[in-house]
Amino acid sequence: MNTAAAVVVYGATGHTGRFIVAELRRRGFAPVLSGRNAARLEALAAEWADVVVRPAAVDDAGALDRALAGAAAVINCAGPFAVTGGPVVEAALRAGIPYVDVAAEIEANAAMFADHAEAARKSGTAVVPAMAFYGGLGDLLVTAAMGEWTAADTVDVAYGLSSWRPTAGTRVAGQVSHERRAGRRVRFVDGALRYHDDKATERDWLFPAPLGRRAMISEFTMADVVTVPSHLDVPEVRTHMTVEAAGDLARADTPAPEAVDALGRSDQTFVVDVLVRAGSAERRATARGQDIYAVTAPLAVEAVERILTGRTRTAGVASAGAMFDAADFLRSLEPYVSVELPDRPASGLRPKQQR
Repeated sequence: MNTAAAVVVYGATGHTGRFIVAELRRRGFAPVLSGRNAARLEALAAEWADVVVRPAAVDDAGALDRALAGAAAVINCAGPFAVTGGPVVEAALRAGIPYVDVAAEIEANAAMFADHAEAARKSGTAVVPAMAFYGGLGDLLVTAAMGEWTAADTVDVAYGLSSWRPTAGTRVAGQVSHERRAGRRVRFVDGALRYHDDKATERDWLFPAPLGRRAMISEFTMADVVTVPSHLDVPEVRTHMTVEAAGDLARADTPAPEAVDALGRSDQTFVVDVLVRAGSAERRATARGQDIYAVTAPLAVEAVERILTGRTRTAGVASAGAMFDAADFLRSLEPYVSVELPDRPASGLRPKQQR
């Protein structure tokens, strides 16, 4: 592959977009900065000598086509994805190039699978939504933990965040999701997304050492409830969040992330702990790292690199775990993410039943 291939970053001026541009440059790609605000794009481009600027509004199909012309792939990191996802993926399909996004919005991810799967399949174009900390990382961990299992009874994804300083984009996307579901909460149970008005509850989660036991908001539902069941036979997927991080997100005065190192990362640390149950058998997979926004960059860019080099398992719209070799992908994320995956006994554990 020619690593000087042009990759469009839509929403390049955002917090996550900047991390993605930097990661593309580090790997030898040629970033094309795109988004809605031409002035901000030009200001960002002034920081680097080797980037191209192509402004485009999501309601201007012609501008989007021009922004993607000649590119090898596009990474969409402009939320809210309920607004940008459809137009940008449709432009990618018209251009015949892979589309990756970093959406954490549950409804936007569900719409990507529902609305664009047929067109992507027919064109043979890879479309990977939620290729980010929320949705993508958890899906890779669950897929790697399941291994040869073809089904499981439950999946739990516990997010052990030391804190959560949300970006402006996170707050806007969260508000859009809140309004779309009329303030209701959502869970994935009995094989379907179900909306409800139940109050949030707390539970303890025993993380691997050294994090240990932590109080969690139970069923603090994230994009994993879309990505995991999109390709794995699991009737119940639950996600949980540390109480402290959930409180940070809920407070309107929580400040945005602040850089503490040369990579621009905040001091936030995370542990994502996945537990898969099938009958009496359990498997666990864990990932550790720093800064949920910064770690999205190697996730998204590694996905693009693997697609462009043919290291994929399917075509069309697919989650990270379905598109890639999950265990190999996770190990490639060093040193940004350290992972612990379950050993595989020679005989292999089996679910109690096949669905």
